[in-house]
Amino acid sequence: MEPNLPDVVLWSIPAFVLLTVVEMVSHRIHPDEDAAGYETKDAVTSVSMGLGSLAFDLLWKVPIVAIYSAVYELTPLHVPVLWWTVLLMLLAQDFLYYWSHRGHHVIRILWACHVVHHSSRRFNLTTALRQPWTSLTVWPFYVPLVACGVHPAALAFCSSANLVYQFWVHTERIDKLPRPFEYVLNTPSHHRVHHASQGGYLDRNFGGILILWDRFFGSFTAETERPVYGLTKNIATYNPLRVATHEYAAIARDVRAAGSWGERAGRIFRGPGWEPAPAAAPAPTASTAVPAQESTG
Repeated sequence: MEPNLPDVVLWSIPAFVLLTVVEMVSHRIHPDEDAAGYETKDAVTSVSMGLGSLAFDLLWKVPIVAIYSAVYELTPLHVPVLWWTVLLMLLAQDFLYYWSHRGHHVIRILWACHVVHHSSRRFNLTTALRQPWTSLTVWPFYVPLVACGVHPAALAFCSSANLVYQFWVHTERIDKLPRPFEYVLNTPSHHRVHHASQGGYLDRNFGGILILWDRFFGSFTAETERPVYGLTKNIATYNPLRVATHEYAAIARDVRAAGSWGERAGRIFRGPGWEPAPAAAPAPTASTAVPAQESTG
C-alpha cells in the first residue's frame, strides 16, 4: 500500500514566494554594497529554470518510478511509514544526498547537470530555484534506500523535504547562526561557501540538511572571506536553454577534439577541470644532441 504523504514542495510554494518578496524588499530598504543582491535578468532566468525543471522532472519521473518500483517489489524488506521511521528515512536520504551532491561536483558528466545551479553570479532565494533540466543522473544514488525497503513514495517525500529545507539557505541576508546550529545544520553561511568560486571554497560543504556529513568526510570549510559567486569560467547568457545545456556542449567539443580514447573518457568521467598530462618531450638522439665544447686549456 502506497503511503499517503503530503507534497511538500507544492505546499511550500506560497512560502517561497513570500520569502523571496521579503528578501527583495530588504535589499531595497537596507542595501549592502558588498552583497550580490538581485539583478532582474538573472532572477528571471533562475525562475525560468525552476519552472522548466518541474516540467522535465515529470518526464524523468516515468522511468525512475518504474525502476524504483521494480527494486521495491524485488526486495524482501519493507519499512513501515511511522513518525520515527520517517525521521530515519530523512537521515538516510540526507546521507545519500551528500554523496550524490559530491559526485555531481567531481564527475564531469554529472557536473554538466548540476552546474546549472551554480551558474548564477548572484546569491539570493531565486538562486535556489535555478534547477537543472537533466536530473536523470540523480536517481542511482538512492537505489540502496529503496533496496532497504523504503517505499518510492516515502523516498520522494524525503527528497522533497530536503529540497524545501535548502531554499532558505540561499541568502546573504542571514549572517552566521549560533554555534550549535552552525555545527550541525547546513546554514546560509555554509551554503554561501558552497556556491563560491574561490579556490579555497571550491567543492566544499555538500550537505543538504546536515553539515555533519561534510565534517565527517573532510569536505567542510567555514566561511571566512566574502564569497565570489558563480563558476570559475562564467557563462555570459541568460538564455535558459543555454544555461541548461552549456556544459554538455562543452563536453561534446572536448570529446571531438580529444586525441585518444583515454582522453575522451577523461573528458567525460574525470573532474570538470581535468586536463590530460602533456606529452613527454622525446629524448635527444645522437644526431640531435649538442656536441660537447672542446677544452681549450
